[in-house]
Parts: sequence; structure tokens; C-alpha cells
Amino acid sequence: MKGLAVALPLLLLGAAAPVSPPPRLAFPVACSLGTTCAIQSYRDDDPGPAVRDYACHGRTYQAHDGTDIRLPSMMAQRRGVNVLAAAPGTVLRSRDGLADRSIRDASAGAVAGQECGNGLVVDHGGGWETQYCHMARGSIVVRPGDAVRAGTVLGKVGLSGDTEFPHLHLSVRHDSKSIDPFAWGAPANACQGGRSLWAATPPYREGEILVSGFAGAPVTMGQVQDAGSELAPRPTRKSPLVAFVQSIGLQAGDVQRLILQGPDGAVLADNRAPALERDKAQVLLFAGRKAQAGGWKAGIYRAAYSVTRRGKIVIARTWEITL
Repeated sequence: MKGLAVALPLLLLGAAAPVSPPPRLAFPVACSLGTTCAIQSYRDDDPGPAVRDYACHGRTYQAHDGTDIRLPSMMAQRRGVNVLAAAPGTVLRSRDGLADRSIRDASAGAVAGQECGNGLVVDHGGGWETQYCHMARGSIVVRPGDAVRAGTVLGKVGLSGDTEFPHLHLSVRHDSKSIDPFAWGAPANACQGGRSLWAATPPYREGEILVSGFAGAPVTMGQVQDAGSELAPRPTRKSPLVAFVQSIGLQAGDVQRLILQGPDGAVLADNRAPALERDKAQVLLFAGRKAQAGGWKAGIYRAAYSVTRRGKIVIARTWEITL
């Protein structure tokens, strides 16, 4: 009777049922962070009109409910990059057949109700689900009812639905509520709080380089997004020489600089960009020069890029080409 006497008040008070343990998440794209892919955006953890990622920075946008894992170019997407199940479970539902195209090329309202594009939902039990969006048309290889393990190939990264660049949007939900996998259970307005659901938590980067390279002509953002570092035309000893770099997640006040040097170390071009007026999801910077009379000298040409934030260099890279 004592045991019943203790338990009864708890039942009357409506004691909360224990929360089912969350899945441990494997990285859901077959790529190498910082080399062949990058996290473009995190979940927006601010409940109001402002935006805030789990680290209290701005690498997100209003009401964004997941993690965006971006490929460096459409060239990489066309070669095919696998989307992987993040944890064991059962496929609940899927959609395929939507075109791979940038929302900028679609008519207004073309993706209404289909913002996720081609994708699927996996049930992990206990009310936990993961959703995978913007997958390539015709690439989904699992069907509702299929059992999957962590690492099972689900399909490929695409450009379907409401997106401007190839990426996977991963959402995590518990009992239909959006969860930040980097900060499960974090108190409101906390920075770096809560618990990571990742088996190996991807490092947080306050901005990073997505693509860098050389071209033999002036470059545009659209060209870089399509071809990445393989942008044509390639430089020759008779063509212009242009160094370019595309960065993501830069912050207001960041100062970029890109220097192009010849084989003897002489500076051929030095592009010092003005400080950014606001946070930028992506930015393209280039520095170049027309070929000298008689063409470029044979040798190694180098580019050096840096981002200075509050007086300290926080991003830097050098790359080179032999002409």
C-alpha cells in the first residue's frame, strides 16, 4: 500500500512521461566538411523576428528549421553526391519527380506547397523524425516502409524545391516539433547550450571559404556557383589572369583582401574590399589583370585571400597556378 500511496499523487498531478531518447545522428551527406561541402545555414533558434543560430551568430535566416549542407558548385552536384540516413529507422513518406532548378529560374509560386522539393522522412521511433529536402530528381532509392541504418544511401543532393544552390536541408523533429540537433534542450536565448545530437558534432565556423581558383576572364557569381574552381576559360600565358574566391557566412564589419602575385613576388593586383555593411550569406571577390605585352612570364602565380574581423585575421587561404 505504501508504494501505491506514493504513486497515486504523481498520477493525479499528471507527471510528465519520460522523453524518448533521441537518435544519435551521423553526418547525412557523403562529403568532407571544409573541403567538398560546407554548412551554409543552421536552424534559427530565435522565436521572434530576429535570427540567431545555436552559437548566437547569424548563420541562419528567419524561421529556418534545419541544417543546410551545401555543395561547392553545380558541377559537384552533377557528378553526384549521396544523401545518407542520419540514424536507423523506417522511411515514412517520400516525394520525387520535381525538377532540379534554382528558385531564381522558376516562375513565382512554382514550388508553393513543395518547398522541400524531392525528399523523404525517416521515423526513428519515440516521436523522433528526420527529414531530407532538395534531393535530385530520380535519385531517391528507398520507399515508404523501407528500414534504413545510419549511413544507408537515400539518394543524391539536388536543387529541387525552394533553393538557389545545391544542398541538403536536414530537419530534426520530436513529436512534430522542430529540434536544433546542435542544441537539444538549450534554454531560451542560450549560446552553445543544450545537448548535441550528433555522434560527432560538426565544428562551428564563423564564416569560411567555399570556392577559390583562377580564371582566364572576368567572373560572375553565377559562373562560380555553376563550375566552382573548375571555371572556364582557364588562364593561359596570353589571357587575362583572374583570381577569385567565394566565401560564406561573413559578418558585418569583415574586411576582405585578395592579392595576386607573379613568379617574382611582384603584386599584380590587390583588391581591398570595403568593410561589409551587414552579414552576408555569400560573397564573391576577385583580383585580376590583363596579360602583359608578350604574355605572362613562365612560372608560378599565387593568390592570397584574408578576412579581417575586429582587427584579427580569421580566414586565410593561398592558392597557385603554373603558367
